Amino acid sequence: MNTPAPSPVTQPSGPRPRAAGKFVFVGREKLYIRGVTYGPFRPNEQGSQFPAPEIARRDFAQMAANGINALRTYTVPPLWLLDLARQHGLWVMIGLPWEQHVTFLDVKGLAHDIERRVCEGVRSCARHPAVLCYVIGNEIPAPIVRWHGRRRVVRFLEHLYWAAKAEDPEALFTYVNYPSTEYLQLPFVELYCFNVFLESQERLAAYLARLQNLAGDRPLILTEIGLDSIRNGEEKQASVLEWQVRTTFAAGCAGTFIFNWTDEWHRGGFDIEDWNFGLTRRDRQPKPALESVRKAYVDTPFPADLPRPRISVVVCTYNGESTLRECMEGLRRLEYPNYEVIVVNDGSTDATDEIVREYDFRVISTRNQGLSAARNIGMEAATGEIVAYTDGDCCPDPHWLTYLASTFLATDYAGVGGPNLAPPGDGPVADCVANAPGGPTHVLLSDQQAEHIPGCNMAFYRSCLQAIGGFDPQFRTAGDDVDVCWRLQERGWKLGFSPGAVVWHHRRNSVWAYWKQQKGYGKAEAQLEKKWPEKYNAAGHVTWAGRVYANGHPRVLGWASRIFHGVWGTAPFQILYQPAPSTIQSLALMPEWYLVILTLAALSTIGTVWPPLLIALPLFACGVAAPLAQALLAARRASFTCTPGSYFARLKLRGLTALLHLLQPLARLYGRLRWGLTPWRQPGQRGSVLPRPQRFVVWSEQWKPPEERLKATEAAIHEHGVVASRGGNYDRWDLEVRGGALGAARLLMAIEEHGAGKQLIRFRVWPRFSLFVPVAIFFFGSLAVDAAMEHATFEFAVMCGITALLGLFSFRNCSAAMAAVLDTIGARQTLRVSPRPVPAPVIPMPPSRLEIARTTPRTAFHVSTAQSAAAGSRTWQEKRQL
Repeated sequence: MNTPAPSPVTQPSGPRPRAAGKFVFVGREKLYIRGVTYGPFRPNEQGSQFPAPEIARRDFAQMAANGINALRTYTVPPLWLLDLARQHGLWVMIGLPWEQHVTFLDVKGLAHDIERRVCEGVRSCARHPAVLCYVIGNEIPAPIVRWHGRRRVVRFLEHLYWAAKAEDPEALFTYVNYPSTEYLQLPFVELYCFNVFLESQERLAAYLARLQNLAGDRPLILTEIGLDSIRNGEEKQASVLEWQVRTTFAAGCAGTFIFNWTDEWHRGGFDIEDWNFGLTRRDRQPKPALESVRKAYVDTPFPADLPRPRISVVVCTYNGESTLRECMEGLRRLEYPNYEVIVVNDGSTDATDEIVREYDFRVISTRNQGLSAARNIGMEAATGEIVAYTDGDCCPDPHWLTYLASTFLATDYAGVGGPNLAPPGDGPVADCVANAPGGPTHVLLSDQQAEHIPGCNMAFYRSCLQAIGGFDPQFRTAGDDVDVCWRLQERGWKLGFSPGAVVWHHRRNSVWAYWKQQKGYGKAEAQLEKKWPEKYNAAGHVTWAGRVYANGHPRVLGWASRIFHGVWGTAPFQILYQPAPSTIQSLALMPEWYLVILTLAALSTIGTVWPPLLIALPLFACGVAAPLAQALLAARRASFTCTPGSYFARLKLRGLTALLHLLQPLARLYGRLRWGLTPWRQPGQRGSVLPRPQRFVVWSEQWKPPEERLKATEAAIHEHGVVASRGGNYDRWDLEVRGGALGAARLLMAIEEHGAGKQLIRFRVWPRFSLFVPVAIFFFGSLAVDAAMEHATFEFAVMCGITALLGLFSFRNCSAAMAAVLDTIGARQTLRVSPRPVPAPVIPMPPSRLEIARTTPRTAFHVSTAQSAAAGSRTWQEKRQL
């Protein structure tokens, strides 16, 4: 049958698909991609790898009748096929084939030829209204990527992307990856596409959660899922495909493609006959899988019979008239049948009240009491079992509540959050702020469990909120979400993350507004540190156990990453391993680094008078260069929603982004110092003791497991206002008590079991000086010696003073930490004996003949008997008879 002549390129008759956050939109309508793969087929006499138009027309009609709205081709389709797809309401993902199975970067001229053919393929279909996106590559084999190296392949794909993008600038482009080369990070493509064949629903759900975090703010699309009906049977294929589709959309994916439409499949010059992945047989007769897929696609993204618990949406606003109307419109468009909206007007003086009353929502107007108080008012007024919070400068996705509810129903989480994304069109400054650090973001302990969810997109069971007493009113503008998450987890409850529960969150649209926001966050950190000192380290930084996910989150300079290939590159899931940065690597990212720069600048200035201090000048230069280099690299990696029209415009955006990276820690530092979160702050305990290693022995007639005794010790330390942190998996200590930034004390416990529930508990406590102290003392001490040799009296006095102060502060910190440990154990009325080793075997002494004594600075514990003066000289047998 003759193939019709190509028709002229059809001009778009409507808006083209665009990626917006985690989903694909056509105009204002969300497009859930419900697709199948189509081909490749045996070439006909003309070399076309597609069936005749009559067959394609019947295929497309059958697809449309079964809820399918997209198809994926592996070769460039002719225009008549695109026209047919358009007539049947089908979008086409167009594959641009090239020699991916060979070492294409080693063959002379092949890379240039690949670029030419890819551009020709895009040019032949450019601006056609049926085009969903173009695929610039599909599953480059892992051995080929390993041969060339990850960075060379990424650079080639990026070059290929920009060359193809020039042929159809408004189109979407992607690369289709697979688990064996998961480590390929391609931030330039608009869609994050993966081929995944997993036959376990639990494993598929877990891997989709991982892919969602790798995708970031981009839509995730599974471009191949399926099951072979020859080896598994047609009935099992039908049941597996149904849960694969449902699991994919429940995980927040933007779409999926079933592999394949038909069992007819041709590859490498041969018809593939030992695999049958099709929804239809070779004669296009439907398999049971087609009906299963139809049912799953009709229910996209969730089944109609999914339970819908009542959700109360609480919006707290203060003078937010500029964005409030958009928020109200978004809440009115929510596609959820069982929800209410409560707007708490926290004493606004603008037109907030008038705007809200235009909508059929409940309004509660109060005097200005702060964000936490407003959230509590909304919680008490809520009638739903779930309370979802968002802000007046946010606009939720229509399926926001649906994704939240499904996560609550499928898990035991007490709270669930989702991503908050910067909407396009807010202007260049807001675009730069979205790429700057310090924005509200989530912290994940795993791909699905969260440690923190931001206040602009969080939901909790109302009963759980009430059980912890709601939000703490001391947090008036920020910090309330961090505090409530920590209190919920303190109760043993868990928090979850749903990547599909999206809200659009406007970023600050001026540098001054961004500065004020970051200062406020610095204040909130100071307030949180006073309430949760154990969550902060000695430098005053919160120690997140999970990973922070954010566009502007800076990467550490020199942060080494390694690829897990498996032995000989045989691992089916090859991942990029990025270890957590050390404290030394993170120094330049800390706000307090500006204090170091200021100190080095002062020393360099004094060096103009006294030359030996000029040694600080290169250190000052390095101190300035580190955050500057970090800011420039971060700005280079930034991606903007607005497309700059010229190189100069792109340079301006990246320059402003780099400036914000430098301003953010400075603003945080100002807020921290203003509200008392300083590196030189002292814990609440008082007292001192000589900081030397000491040992204590405690006899107990009541058996307790070691972890319970350590928990009791930890709780008693916290009750005395002292910061105690637990040792990690590789530490040879149990608790560390902080005395300040320059010193601490560590405690180790061991228990001897003596039968009948009796235990001998041994404690060892020793001081720990900061590594910074000896280095700084050596540095300033050397300068003092040099000054003395030059008879520079004033400089000698200054250097000696600095050295003495450092030693004094370090000694005082360790002394206070040691005293805190001793006083706390004494306050718990534990039995104390002398630090002399107890002879073995240990014979229990009757507790009635012993009495508790207060702690003295010299000894940890001591024994008192009726003849205490002579007790030390008695033999063990004599003591036994007492």
